[in-house]
Amino acid sequence: MRRLLLLAPLLLFTVGCAVVQSAEGEAADAAREAARKAGEKLYGQRPRTAEEVGLSASRIDGVEVLRVTGTSTHDGDGVDVVVRTSGSGYEGWLAPEEVVVRRCFAVRVSPKSEWSEDPRDVDCPEGPPLTFVPPPEPPRLPYEELRAKLPRVPEGGRLDEADVRSALAALDLDPAIRTEVKADGGRVGVLLSVKGNGFDAQDCLLARVRPGATEVWVPPRIHRMPGEGGCTVGNALDPKPSPH
Repeated sequence: MRRLLLLAPLLLFTVGCAVVQSAEGEAADAAREAARKAGEKLYGQRPRTAEEVGLSASRIDGVEVLRVTGTSTHDGDGVDVVVRTSGSGYEGWLAPEEVVVRRCFAVRVSPKSEWSEDPRDVDCPEGPPLTFVPPPEPPRLPYEELRAKLPRVPEGGRLDEADVRSALAALDLDPAIRTEVKADGGRVGVLLSVKGNGFDAQDCLLARVRPGATEVWVPPRIHRMPGEGGCTVGNALDPKPSPH
């Protein structure tokens, strides 16, 4: 009996330590899970620069970006992002106390990485979290302005390509907006577009001027995807049929 009484405090101490370790382990697992979910949000096949990946990571709730290495997702091994996340666990039985830990993990962003890939444990770099400047928004394509400026030629009238070009010049377009004009068979096609990323749908505006009709429209999204030819002056002259 005396031996059991002597062992009791030791057992309580051992159990108490196990609870603390379990709480810290639970908190560390939660921090890792937060980093893994961040990796899922960054996952994708679209080519992105390291700056774009870092900006996206910094916008995820509960994630601090401490280091970004690599050039782009499609160069070499892709982009590695060191993120700091936190997690919590609870210790004690009658009045549980929260245990919070902060951990750092490396998340790889590359077309070669796997969905829901486990992040790697790393030491936290010194210094504050990185900040990223969002890229400028692309200029708005002037649908209403273009529609108002383009010439209206009556049925049976003569269309002059120079009048269409003069209308475009009068819009004083942002330099980032690319314009293309082409005349064919008494019609003039117009394309206004901004540079795409080669993966998502491109922003563009088409117009066709002919005797009796002046039309301005945005092609359907499926036609504006890379390789679909929707954002071309040829599509302005001879529009592709609408998708069903």
